[in-house]
Amino acid sequence: MDLVHHIAHTGWVTLFDVLPIAAILLFFQVFVLRRVPPKPKRIAVGFGYVVVGLTLFLVGLEMALFPLGKTMAEQLTAPQFLGGDALLGKVNWLDYMWVYIFAASIGFATTVAEPALIAVALKAEQISGGAIHARGLRLAVALGVAVGVSLGSYRIVSGTPLHWYIIVGYIVVIIQTAWASKFIVALAYDSGGVTTSTVTVPVVTALGLGLASTIPGRSPLLDGFGLIAFASLFPIMAVLAYANLAEWLLRRKVAKDQTGEKDKNYEPQTDNGTR
Repeated sequence: MDLVHHIAHTGWVTLFDVLPIAAILLFFQVFVLRRVPPKPKRIAVGFGYVVVGLTLFLVGLEMALFPLGKTMAEQLTAPQFLGGDALLGKVNWLDYMWVYIFAASIGFATTVAEPALIAVALKAEQISGGAIHARGLRLAVALGVAVGVSLGSYRIVSGTPLHWYIIVGYIVVIIQTAWASKFIVALAYDSGGVTTSTVTVPVVTALGLGLASTIPGRSPLLDGFGLIAFASLFPIMAVLAYANLAEWLLRRKVAKDQTGEKDKNYEPQTDNGTR
């Protein structure tokens, strides 16, 4: 009964959270555009699906993902598992290698499965006429998130200030932006936004809070948050790097083809005076 009551309460709260969105869309459709929404019954059913889906998703987060993230963080940071200085109550960032590996792995896996990223990647491939490959874009973003979440986990372990990482990261992004092609810049910046969506945010947040709760001397409030910033920043860097590398390889291929064509058309001069 407690579970049923919890689901009902979450559904009621979710309904009131979604209602303003529906009200704004309906207002502009009826009073600004002055048109009746097409297929209103279908829209109403879809709205119900949204409420039910969000309700079950939120309940699932509370029952599974957040506890699982905390449990994994507790197990990976247990002194008995770490050994070394951890048995003496000291924090040595070298003892937490499995934490960094797990953070990178979970960041990569959740990003590859991110529905928002899949949609953006497919649309980018469609609009670019195949110049941008959806799979390559998804892998580049996922690698960026993996590196970002792993580095963010190191920040929690070491207790270093968050703002230094963000400042240096955006300096790198600005430099990359200056050298990148204009058509990829906006997509790269949007890629940082789509990663912090339905799947990635809950898992990464649970990991950060779990690490900050179990590592000695760390505060969940001060150190537990911030992984999402890494998960948003590093995909931008990864996509810009991917674009720069792809453009460099393309220029190299074109130059090589042109050189080969010149060598093919070259005919050595013959001396007409010698027979």
